[in-house]
Amino acid sequence: MLKNAIIRATSDSAVQKPQGAPIEPGDSEPGIAASNGWTFNISKLRIADSLLIWQQPGGDEYNFRDLNLNLNQDDNRQASVDLSTRVSRNQRNLSLNLKGQMNVAHYPHRISGQLDELEYTLDGANLPPQSIKGTLSEQAQWDGDQQQFALNKLQLTANDSALEGSAEGRLALPQQLNLALHATSLNLDNLMASAPVSDNSTTQQANVMRTPVIAEPRAHNNADSPLNSMDLQLTLDADSSVWRGLTLNKLQGKFGDGHFSIPGSVDIRQSVTQVAFQPELSSIAIAPLLKALELPASLQGTVSLKGEISGAGLSVAEVKQNWQGNAELEATNLQLAQLNLQQMVRRAVARVSNRVSNDQPDDQGIEQLSGRISLKQGNVTLPDLQGGSSRLALQTHGNVDVVKQQLDVTINMILRGWQGDDRLAKVLNGQPIPLRMYGSWGNLKYSLPVDDVVRQQLQGEAKTRLNQWLDSQKSAPRQ
Repeated sequence: MLKNAIIRATSDSAVQKPQGAPIEPGDSEPGIAASNGWTFNISKLRIADSLLIWQQPGGDEYNFRDLNLNLNQDDNRQASVDLSTRVSRNQRNLSLNLKGQMNVAHYPHRISGQLDELEYTLDGANLPPQSIKGTLSEQAQWDGDQQQFALNKLQLTANDSALEGSAEGRLALPQQLNLALHATSLNLDNLMASAPVSDNSTTQQANVMRTPVIAEPRAHNNADSPLNSMDLQLTLDADSSVWRGLTLNKLQGKFGDGHFSIPGSVDIRQSVTQVAFQPELSSIAIAPLLKALELPASLQGTVSLKGEISGAGLSVAEVKQNWQGNAELEATNLQLAQLNLQQMVRRAVARVSNRVSNDQPDDQGIEQLSGRISLKQGNVTLPDLQGGSSRLALQTHGNVDVVKQQLDVTINMILRGWQGDDRLAKVLNGQPIPLRMYGSWGNLKYSLPVDDVVRQQLQGEAKTRLNQWLDSQKSAPRQ
């Protein structure tokens, strides 16, 4: 039994060849040099409250603290392992407890075994405040000569997510990891530090204590990521997943009655993540999409979109501030919250004149609206969106600043179905009336100058008729 021991598994602890020692032939059996001088002939081993310092050649050093190990090996080189430890790095903490079986008959060249159960907890910087907890079981194989591993029948839980699949990779530089996973349930909101705040967060606020300044996590920097020294390939299929409150029926592209595809690239080789996507959305519900982007759910309907976007960062705040791109958009069955465009026009006309009326029933929203939009550092530009419904024609242009939460948008509307005074009805049935919405989202201002439009049109018409009369008088023969 070892207690309070310090165990080193680093390049310094590897077997050292005497200077000038002969080099072993390449076709000979692996010997002490290939095995680093280690054998595995211990029948029973117990380590308590110790420290393991582990380092791959040329890699980072990891300190496994509070190491407790019970190992028993029989005459057939079958070993049972019971281990618990914790490791900290870059303000992140991992604690684990595991039980398993190993076949060490060919150690150190090959090891095979089964991990019956592993319980873990991961918390710290850039991780969700409730930490990530779960279990893992698998069948494993290790090739010590090639520094390669393979994991089969892998079953993993992480908070309320459950995955199964396989993995293989290499620990020697350059490190490699290939993952093929299937998730029966995948809640990304409970696995990310930037998950949206739940609706009941207000009632829980009194129970939250602010951590001391010294314990605040530092800003995320990709220099800390282990992926910088690793080639990673991931294949993931999820039956049901949750991301920023959106429930996705199939991660590969179904959401509600619509579907989506977001091919692209994520580059984490720099200190700040760089992304480039080519999204394609088809009949995706707008309201939950706005909620996921932490925008007011003031618009309902469905949207189809195809475009290109790029920028720095992956958080919602970084998307709003740092991304840019453009897209062709088509929205259907739009409903503006607490805003009835047709009713606004009828009331504005009624204040100007009682000689016309429009008794047509309101359409249920805007049937269709399409055009091109662009995004640059939080500013959404709407150069020319056109559409409408059976009795309402629209042309929209303007800007929406999602960072400052301000907008300045003009909707030119033609509302059909006016009756009464022939001249005025003719004007209203064919003349666009501009509705301008501007200001902050919490205090929007409106401008609907119906009287100016009617006055200008009637004045223009009267001027035209007057000029026609004058021209006719000039050409008439004098008596």
